[in-house]
Amino acid sequence: MTDIKDKFKNYKPYINGYKNMKRAAVLIPLVKKDNSYSILFELRSKTMKRQPGEISFPGGIIENNESPKEACLRETFEEIGIKEEDIDIISPLDVYVSHANLIIHPYLGLIKNTDNLNLNESEVDHVFLVPLNYLLDYDVTCYTNDVKVIPKDDFPYNKIPNKENYKFAQGDYPVWFYEYKNYVIWGITARILENFLDFIKS
Repeated sequence: MTDIKDKFKNYKPYINGYKNMKRAAVLIPLVKKDNSYSILFELRSKTMKRQPGEISFPGGIIENNESPKEACLRETFEEIGIKEEDIDIISPLDVYVSHANLIIHPYLGLIKNTDNLNLNESEVDHVFLVPLNYLLDYDVTCYTNDVKVIPKDDFPYNKIPNKENYKFAQGDYPVWFYEYKNYVIWGITARILENFLDFIKS
């Protein structure tokens, strides 16, 4: 028992199975313009291999021996060319775990100066601002998809009770949509945004 207690002495619980999942970090960047706040979004380059031309927050994959916060800042610097002293991290936000084995650590931050952005054109086509008040008042739409477990052919049904009629639990996958001018914000970006806005409203 002493060995077990020692093992857990400085243990910090995390997400079960995280070692087999991809991990990323993103920034919800607040920008103050004309005495009001907006959120900065990226439009991903059309040449990107994954999700070209879609809207996202600055961020990316957490590298080995890197904290989520460090990854968030590094990716933001790399993508929009902002200086470290121009970002003030306000708080981490709720961690998001997707059905596709992806863990995302969002952070809320204030960008204090957007005058000298230097976009990485291989990743970012352009950035744009959406007023925070607009998003808080927006009547967001949500569509729900089904998430199902589809066993492979070699699944050992013979090892479980009620093998003839066993049914795996089914879940829901909500997808939010926000529209602003000609932009459609949806998918994981909209889900992280909705979580943040819901917290602000509460």
